[in-house]
Formats: sequence, structure tokens, C-alpha cells
Amino acid sequence: MRTTICHDARPGARLHLYLSICLCVAGLSLSSMGKAHAQDAAAGEKVFTKCKACHVTDTDQNKIGPSLKGVIGRTAGTHAGFKYSAAMTDAGKGGMVWDETTLTTYLHDPKGVVKGTKMAFAGLKVDKDVADVIAFLKQASP
Repeated sequence: MRTTICHDARPGARLHLYLSICLCVAGLSLSSMGKAHAQDAAAGEKVFTKCKACHVTDTDQNKIGPSLKGVIGRTAGTHAGFKYSAAMTDAGKGGMVWDETTLTTYLHDPKGVVKGTKMAFAGLKVDKDVADVIAFLKQASP
């Protein structure tokens, strides 16, 4: 016994049904794939409290880590007066620039992105936290 999905005998009815199903599936896939998180700078400032022991965003003063004031668009490993690991300076020499994409990857897994970095932080595991911190850093990067 053969089961058919479409019993409509009109020419092209099966093709029309097939294409409709494909478009539906594709639309659902695209709407859930790589869902962008709305960025909330105020929430990012709260998440950034995890970073404040080592970083500042309001001055160019380095602490345990480099100042993150103006970090968006900065070449990795180049903030004046900070002693970076060789891995981080090499990343910068290799073309790594702190933009939204690079920061998203890095903030999830710093040691995985720049093997040998001095940054001891394990990373942010929640996508929304990462997006929010980046929104906060954008405010500190005119």
C-alpha cells in the first residue's frame, strides 16, 4: 500500500505542495538560525562587573588588563602601556581587530581564540550576556 501526501490530480499540484513545504522549512530554519540577540548596554554594564577587577572603560588607565575605552576598532594587543602576551600581540600583527564578530567569539572562549593569552577569565557562556557587554563596550568606543 502506497501513501501519498497530495491527492490533487491537477498538473503541478505535487510540485506546488513540495515547493510550499520547502519554503516553509527554509523560513523556519532561517528564523531560528543564528538568532541575533538585542543588545542592551545597561544590562551589559551589569555583566561587565565580572570584568571590572581587571578592566576599565571610562579612562585609558590600564589595570591588570588593558583599558577597554575605545576598544571597538582597535587592533588586538596594541593598547599603549600594557604588557600583552606574545600570543595577543601576534594576533594583532596577524590582523585581529576588536569588532563585534571578533569580540563575540573571544568573549565566549578567550583562551580558545588566542591560545597563550594572559587573560585568566574563562569567558561568558550566555549569548545575550556577550551581546550586552559588546553594546556596553560600544558606548565606550566613540
